[in-house]
Amino acid sequence: MSARGLLVSIAGTFALVSIATAQTANLAEVMRAILLPNSNVIFAAQHEDFAAVTPDPDPSLATDPFKGVYSGWQAVDNAGIALVEATRLLTVPGRLCSNGKQVPVREAEFLKMVDDLRSAGLAASSAARSQNHERILDAAEKVSAACSRCHLRYREKGGEENRCAAISPPGAAPAPAARTSPRPAPRSAVRR
Repeated sequence: MSARGLLVSIAGTFALVSIATAQTANLAEVMRAILLPNSNVIFAAQHEDFAAVTPDPDPSLATDPFKGVYSGWQAVDNAGIALVEATRLLTVPGRLCSNGKQVPVREAEFLKMVDDLRSAGLAASSAARSQNHERILDAAEKVSAACSRCHLRYREKGGEENRCAAISPPGAAPAPAARTSPRPAPRSAVRR
């Protein structure tokens, strides 16, 4: 486990406090926990009546963002923000795919795809803040395109064992293999 240090002053006495930076989730878990549910909020906003959803009787207990405390356009804005912020999690050095392979954070193409997702999240947030339905349709298309491009390149390859290894376009040289970590994969990286 790696750790960073933080210098803290308590009553004039300085102490170095370690902050754990080990990852608890593999790439698939980050996708399922953050990107998928928030993308779905943006996709749901394509329906013109999404903001008319009746809130739950106790919105603070709602599991549907459109029925909760921050509903309607605010839910869409929050989803866009979540996509933007999650892009940093996708590129954390050492993050593993669900098969134990390294996420290809050193590949320019992967980084471009992550940047496309970030731009799509920004577009969704901006559309929500303007409460413009046409703009949310455009933003949803950008989110869908960003996800699809990356999934086609790194995920949809016929088996869990092939994920995170880029598929080379016809006639191109194969992408270099990702470096593997010298230490065993964390337990969370091998869950399905």
